[in-house]
Amino acid sequence: MDLPLNALRAFEVSARHLSFTRAAQELNLTQTAVSQHVKNLEQRLGKPLFRRVPRGLTLTDEGMALLPTLVDAFSRVSATLESFKGAHRREVLSVGAVGTFAVGWLLPRLRDFQARHPFVELRLFTHNNRIDLAAEGLDCAIRFGDGQWPGLQTRHLLDAPLAPVCAPALAHRIRTTDDLRRETLLRSYRTDEWTQWFEAAGGHCPLLTGPTFDASLVLADAAAQGAGVALLPVALFDRDLQSGRLVRLFDVQVDVGSYWLTRLKTRRKTTAMKAFQDWIEAPHPASRPG
Repeated sequence: MDLPLNALRAFEVSARHLSFTRAAQELNLTQTAVSQHVKNLEQRLGKPLFRRVPRGLTLTDEGMALLPTLVDAFSRVSATLESFKGAHRREVLSVGAVGTFAVGWLLPRLRDFQARHPFVELRLFTHNNRIDLAAEGLDCAIRFGDGQWPGLQTRHLLDAPLAPVCAPALAHRIRTTDDLRRETLLRSYRTDEWTQWFEAAGGHCPLLTGPTFDASLVLADAAAQGAGVALLPVALFDRDLQSGRLVRLFDVQVDVGSYWLTRLKTRRKTTAMKAFQDWIEAPHPASRPG
């Protein structure tokens, strides 16, 4: 069967990303051109390779059968060509990450990953835990929660218990948990966090009237500027605590979730994905304040 190479390549890249948009970026083509290549291939094969769903793409059985063969074939061709010029093949890796994890854990260690895996061209997209890997064309994503997300393979990365923090100007007047009742308690979109913390501290949560934030980074900044007391995953704000920008008030902390590395179960793991998973799961020294 005579099949056009451009169409096969367009399918292979689209299938890896499960996104025509991401494929177009990698191939330096328009999204329309990539979609047309794939459509032509499907017409020649007489089989659909993708299911077009409202927020992205999924592979059909035929697509899943074809993808590993093409990935292997294109990888072999690329490796041979790169060997001619003595260079290592670069591979794009698109990673989504909760902003708090990205700033508090990933960025301080990013130079180490780049040094260990120079062939990976990392593209980092931050989010506030609301994400669709298929629709956004991500290879993997770091999320916060209980690790139970339908259709996703999850790997536990980091526990992140919450503790109350505030600006130094407020900390001097807060000695007991009862003192918190006179302060503005800043809230995240997870509405029961303060209730759980007060239960862990052996008290009752007061009526909450403080502002609500959709991102821990903004919540932390509000606390640092004296807007009130925030519950934050202190392990990811170590630099702010060491620098004195934020002050931890009590030893009591509460677990409401962990950080997880996730990927679609239908997504074939690439060399770059494996390298990133192995690296992020390995022991890492604590980041230094900076």
